[in-house]
Amino acid sequence: MSVWLRVLWLLSVFGTVLPLDGGMLFPRESSFREVKELNGLWDFRADGSPNRNEGFEKAWHKRQLAETGPVIEMPVPASYNDITQDPTLRDFIGWVWYDREVAVPARWISDQGTRVVLRVGSAHYYSIVWVNGEKVTEHEGGHLPFEAEISSLIRREPTKPCRITIAVNNTLTLETLPPGTIQYMNDSSRYPDGFFVQNMDFDFFNYAGIHRSVLLYTTPKVYVDDITVETNFMDNTGLIRYKVSVRGGFSNTLNITLMDKDGHFVASSNGSSGVLRVVDVKLWWPYLMHENPGYLYSMKVHLIAVSETSTYEDEYTLPLGIRTVNVTNTQFLINNKPFYFHGVNKHEDADIRGRGFDWPLIVKDFNLMKWLGVNSFRTSHYPYAEEILQMCDRHGIVLIDECPGVGIKDIRSFGNASLSHHLVVMDELVRRDKNHPSVVMWSVANEPASEMPPAEFYFKTLIEHTKALDQTRPVTYVTIAEADMDKGGPYVDVVCVNSYFAWYFDQGRLDIVPLQLSTHFENWYRKYQRPIIQSEYGADAVPGLHMDPPMMFTEEYQNALLQSYHDVFDQKRNQYFIGELIWNFADFMTAQGIYRVVGNKKGIFTRQRQPKAAAFLLRKRYWRLANETGRLLPD
Repeated sequence: MSVWLRVLWLLSVFGTVLPLDGGMLFPRESSFREVKELNGLWDFRADGSPNRNEGFEKAWHKRQLAETGPVIEMPVPASYNDITQDPTLRDFIGWVWYDREVAVPARWISDQGTRVVLRVGSAHYYSIVWVNGEKVTEHEGGHLPFEAEISSLIRREPTKPCRITIAVNNTLTLETLPPGTIQYMNDSSRYPDGFFVQNMDFDFFNYAGIHRSVLLYTTPKVYVDDITVETNFMDNTGLIRYKVSVRGGFSNTLNITLMDKDGHFVASSNGSSGVLRVVDVKLWWPYLMHENPGYLYSMKVHLIAVSETSTYEDEYTLPLGIRTVNVTNTQFLINNKPFYFHGVNKHEDADIRGRGFDWPLIVKDFNLMKWLGVNSFRTSHYPYAEEILQMCDRHGIVLIDECPGVGIKDIRSFGNASLSHHLVVMDELVRRDKNHPSVVMWSVANEPASEMPPAEFYFKTLIEHTKALDQTRPVTYVTIAEADMDKGGPYVDVVCVNSYFAWYFDQGRLDIVPLQLSTHFENWYRKYQRPIIQSEYGADAVPGLHMDPPMMFTEEYQNALLQSYHDVFDQKRNQYFIGELIWNFADFMTAQGIYRVVGNKKGIFTRQRQPKAAAFLLRKRYWRLANETGRLLPD
């Protein structure tokens, strides 16, 4: 590409990327803020019209959804796909509609100094939201939150219930993340008129619906909009550089107070930016690397704003951990100590609820990970719920935070529109997750076709943009073949590679895994001189299927393949190899096809979280690694 074309491309791309409007602090209650969950049963209707557009043509948002036609009860949060016995709904592509009426507390309405905000934790994929028939916001992309202030709308008719309508469309195109295509089948001898399918280049089910909590929350009219912290330490003194954004006008004063885990005063400051110094600092350490992992301080931001007629107060408390992250050409350092990733890849996936947020499942998964000796995981292949990140902060579980850039295989998905959207998604991701100590690295994509001609500019732009958003964390993207890294490799800080020797290639030949894997690592390191993580490896195992000598799809074969990888990992660990993440933590659902028997079976746990033989193999290994590389470590 000529220099002039590159300049034009840059201008066209950045001309469409607008700065994000405000912060996205996780809603927390305080003396001046309230939160009301709207989870539960909503009315639901899929738009099954041929063009999927009847809901807009007949303005379903203008009245109760039940008045537009047949509705069913739908739990929120949850994917809608597996809730009913209707196979057409399970695989439905297009617009679905939700609504419910909400009683808003009278004091929220009567107090003109109170802002009322409607927040959706995530909905997949494109969402439009109305309140009392008026559009308040729309959002492109699943997995990340969006919100709108609705104060004026609910005050117009204060005695009436607040009706919230949300339309969600799960259609994937070449410009979405993840991308996909709609293919119409025009052979009338085989397919009815208008028959189409959604094609995707990723190996998990395209669950859809409102996946995380819907909330109403309040702030004062003048409020703390965003907080950014960066941490460091020198000797035994911790340093917290902070910046607070305030919205709503009027002169204001800010008081910052830092408390330790037991609620004792540690440090304080005034103003919208500054540095807090923490004497005898307790650092945030990963699980199994310290006897007190996941140590969190609380930074309380107190705002007082005064106008000629009113005084406003706000308070927001941000949990934070003090730690540093650095990368050399052979090591990953947390708090200047070498850190070795021994962890898993996951999915937000379970029976019935699909990708819907579920506390019992989350707590069970954390208990299983700690039982295994897991110190890290990757949010494959999309951002996970904020509550999961908060759990990681508290438990000391290290995260590689990945955006939904999976399945980018078509050259048309490297165009300006795709890049523009990808940049916005990274903006939203960093804005949401920037203050989590558990997040130590950003992943901008998984297994893209980065050998294609436009890929070098695409990923160079994307990686540099992400580094500009956050200069405290390394950036990677995950690749599967050496050819894929030719275009983006020079720009990443850590090389993350997926490989499936003796599975997708040379099936059944466990004997040649050591040679192929060792050669693979040597080629990567020779080329880029950066530390390497095995970000995926594994084999499908049908629970209870056994055979000796091992054959593919048996539990014995899964164990033997993992062990052959582990032998090579141990050879490279003292050189440049810094981590291993098994694919996958648990079995998960995929689209139907001849290569998947009711989902992907590469989990070391079943979808119901029962262990296969590989779970015990991995547990033994991870606790051994913890004793070698950590500080404490019971068996």
